[in-house]
Amino acid sequence: MSRTNFNGSELKLFGLIAAGLLSVVLLTKFMDQHRPLSDPTLEEESLYLNGNTARRISLGFNGLVADWYWMRSLQYVGGKILKTPGNLSFDNLGSLNLQLLAPLLDTATTLDPQFLEPYEYAAIVLPTVNVDEAIRITRKGIEANPSEWRLYQHLGYIYWQKGDYQTSSEVYGTGAQNPDAPPWMLAMKARMAAEGGSRGTAREIFSRMLEESSDPNVKKMARGRLLQLTATDQKDLIAKVLIAYVNKNGSCPRNWQAIAPTLNAMKFNLDRTGTPIDPAGYPYHLNLEKCTTELDPKSEIPRG
Repeated sequence: MSRTNFNGSELKLFGLIAAGLLSVVLLTKFMDQHRPLSDPTLEEESLYLNGNTARRISLGFNGLVADWYWMRSLQYVGGKILKTPGNLSFDNLGSLNLQLLAPLLDTATTLDPQFLEPYEYAAIVLPTVNVDEAIRITRKGIEANPSEWRLYQHLGYIYWQKGDYQTSSEVYGTGAQNPDAPPWMLAMKARMAAEGGSRGTAREIFSRMLEESSDPNVKKMARGRLLQLTATDQKDLIAKVLIAYVNKNGSCPRNWQAIAPTLNAMKFNLDRTGTPIDPAGYPYHLNLEKCTTELDPKSEIPRG
């Protein structure tokens, strides 16, 4: 019968791994035992430990515990989304009462300040939940990782969402000074200062987010926002056609076929009945009462 022999360094490595796993098990048990009771009427959960406390009892395995808190953040948000009907956009979850998201992300980044994924999550999801915490956590990330230009991109995005285009422009400009930053960061500084609230700026922001992010949820959100911007442009054009028809005929067209030739000349994508199709591939609805264009309820394009 053969027997495997381990040298001293291998035994130390196995010992460290075992200790790390044991620390996670003990930490989880400790947190479960000390978890405050939740209020079922508010459907709230309670944060187990703050970052400094978790760091002290993690036995030096901060990265493993930070990963645990990161997964906890994802599960927390995912569980809230699953309980909520409707088509929610990843950057508009303020209605979900995500009171614990900021503490969870803050703990993960306190345990491992170089853990970049939680900072992006904070920049995308937190602004509609707690914009001040989104800014604080992202600035904490910049302080711990000054060479990461993407953190400046995240912070610039938060200020853009807030409507503070001047500060957003300054943040993009500071990030552009990083030698690894792409040229578009400097271009974004100028564009933000000149036309921060325009659709063109929004399209640029979400296009860059789609290109740069490795998070599938962020990519899906950015793609949805780009579709929304295109749909908004299309609906504006259709509104002009409808107004012209009403001015000429005194009433709203009874169906799309009445203005299909005009829409076709404007290069709209129409189905066989002459109904315009939105960027996600669903037919627009014509609201005869208001004489306006509406998205199909099944369309994946965000409403808010």
